[in-house]
Amino acid sequence: MRYIQSVLLLGALLCAATPGFAQLNLNKLFDNAKKVAGAASKLQDANKEFTQDEEISLGQGIAASVLGASTLHGDQELQLYVNRVGRWIASQSERPDLPWSFGVLETETISAFAIPGGIIFVSHGLLKRLNNESELAGVLAHEIAHVVQKHNLKAIQSTASSEVWSSLGKEVAGQAIARRGNDAYGLKSAAADAGVGLVKDGVFLRPLDRSLEFEADRVGAVLAARAGYDPNGLVAVQQMLQAATAEESSASHFLSSHPPPAERIAEMEKLAPKLLDRFAGQPLLEARYKGAVK
Repeated sequence: MRYIQSVLLLGALLCAATPGFAQLNLNKLFDNAKKVAGAASKLQDANKEFTQDEEISLGQGIAASVLGASTLHGDQELQLYVNRVGRWIASQSERPDLPWSFGVLETETISAFAIPGGIIFVSHGLLKRLNNESELAGVLAHEIAHVVQKHNLKAIQSTASSEVWSSLGKEVAGQAIARRGNDAYGLKSAAADAGVGLVKDGVFLRPLDRSLEFEADRVGAVLAARAGYDPNGLVAVQQMLQAATAEESSASHFLSSHPPPAERIAEMEKLAPKLLDRFAGQPLLEARYKGAVK
């Protein structure tokens, strides 16, 4: 099946990019998810704090659905490059130990989005419109910030329907997992199944609150600066989006799901001179970026 092949390709690319990456075994994941789907009879408390393993499994299910509808770009060197940049920035965050993975989607849509557990997708259409690695770092740092702050996870918890959460019941999360230890038919598999449902039901695709987007911009600018990049990279991306043509705007996930670029720029400029001006001299790495994004 195409979505399984795409996810396994992403896993293989990331294994090559870093030895510590755990490949997404979607064949086993979906098999277990189907077996556990009917096992949970009690509704999971939507306010319950997810464990990291549950968050990662939920994200894997969401990623599987995304890759069921989209295709990864075929340039493996480009995939590895984006992963190197993304994982370096993520290592500067408060959640460096997540199994961070970054995929470039083969689409002209201007898009980037984060999935709980550390999976981030960017579109080839967006990469073609960026000018340097600093701008890429700004985009990735913004999405990394969403994961670090658990913005998407909290939004999912607050809006998901009972039909989705019913597969995360206490009976699966309780004694059966404690006995097995390896979660053969347990909550992590149910979480992945719920992740598939979140995309199907449209829950995951809903825009985040404006305040969360502004927070991700601020945290992302700090992460980019920590990683050695000019934190104005994301400001430059917003300026590009602000100048986008009507045709480009209609194909932009950023513009449809985020506050207007002018508002985001104004919020980010409140960081100056504490951050934006102080680290403005850090590298842009234009030549390296253009060599990778052919």
